[in-house]
Amino acid sequence: MSSFRQGRYSWLIKPIFYTIDLTVINVVAALSLFSQAFSLRFTVIISLGWVVTALISKFYEVHRYSSALRVYNLLVRQALFFSLLVFAYEGVFPQSNLNPVLTLRYIIFCFLFISLFKYLLFFLLKNYRAYLKGNTRRTIILGDSKEAKDLELFFKNNPDSGFINTKTVSFKKREKIDLNTLFSYIKAESVDEIYCSLSEIEAVDVKAITKFADNNLKVVKFVPEQNTVLNQDLKRDFYGMVPVLEFRTIPLDDSFNLALKRLFDIGFSLLVIVLILSWLTPLLALLIKIESRGPVFFSQLRKGYNYKSFTCFKFRSMVINDKANVIQVSKADQRITKLGKIMRQTSMDELPQFFNVLIGDMSVVGPRPHMLSHTEMYANKVDKFMVRHFVKPGITGLAQVSGYRGEVETDKDIIGRVKYDIFYIENWSIFLDLKIIIQTIIKAIKGDEKAY
Repeated sequence: MSSFRQGRYSWLIKPIFYTIDLTVINVVAALSLFSQAFSLRFTVIISLGWVVTALISKFYEVHRYSSALRVYNLLVRQALFFSLLVFAYEGVFPQSNLNPVLTLRYIIFCFLFISLFKYLLFFLLKNYRAYLKGNTRRTIILGDSKEAKDLELFFKNNPDSGFINTKTVSFKKREKIDLNTLFSYIKAESVDEIYCSLSEIEAVDVKAITKFADNNLKVVKFVPEQNTVLNQDLKRDFYGMVPVLEFRTIPLDDSFNLALKRLFDIGFSLLVIVLILSWLTPLLALLIKIESRGPVFFSQLRKGYNYKSFTCFKFRSMVINDKANVIQVSKADQRITKLGKIMRQTSMDELPQFFNVLIGDMSVVGPRPHMLSHTEMYANKVDKFMVRHFVKPGITGLAQVSGYRGEVETDKDIIGRVKYDIFYIENWSIFLDLKIIIQTIIKAIKGDEKAY
């Protein structure tokens, strides 16, 4: 299994817009327009209020297929929310003595600058995609319906959206279509997104295409007929006038959620490194060296986000052996040292992975990464196994606290693990992460029968 999603930098766009806008509302306030009321309290409340109102108004929900009109509508909506926020601040803190005229002028100047920057970056990105062919998505359209043709025309007539359609395949003569050949083409052409016309492709083919997409880290979307009644669980977007449905939505594809999780990872890993690893590492290093010959740390290549390899760190819990990267640890494994048994039962051997979290290879919570040999085996054997690589791997995960930790003894173990991992990916929240961390700590204290 060698397929992986192409690395993208689109996730940076939203944080850049947040940074620019927050800078504008605070710099303008700090200038003479609002200087008499500018304070740390004002900065904190207005900045937090901006973030909250932006989330409510979906101010940053501008996609590559969005129009300039949508940007205008978002600006108007956010201006109304922000105006209410600023005047509410005056109501809560009347001692600020805000002049209504200056307040109105402050709001107008803020949105003049914010509109300027938003449209400037909006059109710069469109020209970057249209003329420099950067930040593009390679697509394939499966089906030859009217809606599919309209979508193909949208891709062709809107190069600034960044879609490069490699091929459109008609399914009207299904007997002539070989899905395996089609899948080989998709991998060979590095296609990122597969668009299926629901009016032309049969359910059995949709199932096969979705399975292929999941196992090869491709995004699959559906093009319905105009009069189709849509399931409310499906995400719907419009590319021009063409409705497009997306079956799987991943919360961590959103830049705000991604940034929130990353900030949490950095903060939590620093706490563990400073408060625990700073004194525990030299102590364990001494005990590991006394008991057996070899390095203190054990490093192993594993597959992470986008199926890219990274070096995973652990405290060495076994004697040096040449099968550590091939054979999974089993119960009563003779390779485990006495100290290693204690470390594995309490999960102390995993603590160095907080350095992996700090440098960005892993997250505190996420699907557990496997050895390379096992990853290759499971990828070819277990349906939807590759979906786990849509997010960063974790030190702990929902599967681990749900009874699917440690050795994979039967197919049921790995299938159950994948099931919980996919649920986590599709239902992520910072509160779910906190819940999993608390459950992990409780299990480490109580002991886990599968921790060996």
